[in-house]
Amino acid sequence: MDGTLVDTEVLWWESADEIAGSLGHRLTGADAPEVVGRAVADTAAHLVRVTGGGCADTVAAELTGSFFRRVEAGAPLRPGARRLLAELERAEVPFALVSASPRVVVDSVVAGSLADVPFAFTLSADDTVRTKPHPDPYRAAAERLGVGPAVCVAVEDSPDGSASAQAAGCAVLVVPSLLPVDPAAGRYFARSLEDVDLAVLRGCAGVG
Repeated sequence: MDGTLVDTEVLWWESADEIAGSLGHRLTGADAPEVVGRAVADTAAHLVRVTGGGCADTVAAELTGSFFRRVEAGAPLRPGARRLLAELERAEVPFALVSASPRVVVDSVVAGSLADVPFAFTLSADDTVRTKPHPDPYRAAAERLGVGPAVCVAVEDSPDGSASAQAAGCAVLVVPSLLPVDPAAGRYFARSLEDVDLAVLRGCAGVG
């Protein structure tokens, strides 16, 4: 979702920078691997480590609140997202949303920017014991779709999301956002969702 379908990675960075600032720290590029594409709990733990202050649970709650307020104000779609989702719908290809964001944020985006998109279901960070970069979310998604991970394609923008999908056994189509993603076997790359269609996704999955 974040940075893939909707342009929320910048909003998340702004939220993390706001909360980091309240702890006496300004985010830099060195913080990016612990912020971009990471779950709230992971970023909260990082901010507590680098500042030496605050309670991780409190920081996580502040991050979630700040991010939610920004998302509620509007999260623009990434270029090509609406067209690709519509193509999948027309072709009756089931698709789901798998996010490391909290449920409250996922529901806000789905009710707003992604309203009327017929996701088979949505998975948030609250729906599995472990979220990205662990394989749990994508394994759970494949199970709910009733297929094996090997016939699924995960469209991701971050290193953690890509690692999660790959560990679950999915092919990964990487459309980078704020952080570069390293090439690896089973990873395919596109400059933008504007360059992605059903044929590209079928190619990633190795089906005709």
